[in-house]
Amino acid sequence: MKRRLSLTGPQIIILGFLIVIIIGSCLLCLPFATRDGQGAPFPDALFTSTSAVCVTGLVVHDTASYWSPFGQAVILLLIQTGGMGVLTLAVAVTSFSGKKISLKQRSAMQESVSAHQVGGIVSFTGFILKMTAIFELAGTALMLPVFIPRFGIAKGIWYSVFHSISAFCNAGFDLMGAEAEYSSLTAFRANPVMNIAVMLLIVIGGIGFLTWQDIGKNKLHFKRYRMQTKVILTTSALLIAIPALLYFWLEFGDMPIGERIWASLFQSVTARTAGFNTADLTALSGAGLTLMIALMLVGGSPGSTAGGLKTTTLAVMLSTAFSVFRHRGQTNFFGRRIDEEAVRQAASIVTMYLALFIGGGCVISRIEGLPLKECLFETASAIGTVGLTLGITPSLGSISRAILIALMYFGRVGGLTVIFAAVSSKPAPPSTLPQEKITVG
Repeated sequence: MKRRLSLTGPQIIILGFLIVIIIGSCLLCLPFATRDGQGAPFPDALFTSTSAVCVTGLVVHDTASYWSPFGQAVILLLIQTGGMGVLTLAVAVTSFSGKKISLKQRSAMQESVSAHQVGGIVSFTGFILKMTAIFELAGTALMLPVFIPRFGIAKGIWYSVFHSISAFCNAGFDLMGAEAEYSSLTAFRANPVMNIAVMLLIVIGGIGFLTWQDIGKNKLHFKRYRMQTKVILTTSALLIAIPALLYFWLEFGDMPIGERIWASLFQSVTARTAGFNTADLTALSGAGLTLMIALMLVGGSPGSTAGGLKTTTLAVMLSTAFSVFRHRGQTNFFGRRIDEEAVRQAASIVTMYLALFIGGGCVISRIEGLPLKECLFETASAIGTVGLTLGITPSLGSISRAILIALMYFGRVGGLTVIFAAVSSKPAPPSTLPQEKITVG
């Protein structure tokens, strides 16, 4: 009798993303996926597919000038799939087809969107689909008056749809290379409509599905929100406001005041996983680049379209540090105590991300003979699934690209998900080991 293969929730998640990446790579290798009719080499297709599914935005070819309309449509479909989550769409298709959703599927979906319980997960999937459609359609409507006068009706509509989905999914892919390769949104630096539309989509997509649900239920009554929602909104607001002020005072001094305000705010928002840029990042000072690397590593919030080590992880680590400084034994937010398991997981995530970010940057720097600062910027962008670049990714060798692919994949599916999928869970021992003190710090 054959033993039935049983996959855990984390294993289903990582395999789901892997399958979509491989399918996307094969489609991008087709002759009509590129403008020259030759098709992309598989390594280039794999990098692009991984970047799209992992909603990163790092590219080895300019999206507008290299990929055909079919290739661009494939990339957009991969972005939408990766942004919403592979399991979200799988559960939605299963539900719409009238098939029953198994308990294992519900459990895997719960882990995919970071929900607190399995109950109601199917209806929550419907909520995600509905809100995603609303936000992306609204973003498209806001961008139409910007793109149609510039490119005409048909192309203007396509550009609006593409950039709305890319912004909401925090992907950072753009089609502005039709005017100047790898230019991102620099042409719209002073355009209020484009700045507001893209920033709103990035923020809404990055705060997480559970946060939408909480806001929808309790409207603007902040006190009624779940503790996690309060932490996400507070941390996100601070991570936008403080860097924006720093960028305004320390960078972009050669711009008119209006452009300087928009550029400072946009770079602060986009650095936490969106990947668009409206300013020349190579002109930033060392302090400005370091701040951007830190923002990229933090990323968005749990259960969102964004990557990174997450806003809640940063908040837990900072709150734990403050509790130690004040000689308090517990980590807490808004009158609520944080479970010790969450503190341990946060410390583990930070350790993994820093080790991979620094290790990957050092290896790429050694292989390519490039300055470490530039390589660390690219690895932070990859593992944070951001997509911002100092321009070195297209020129990297195969080994360095493979490192970035692995970092993008790790950053999107989540560090703990990868570890839990690789390491089988074992029951806790019936007794604890003897305790002994160790001095730290």
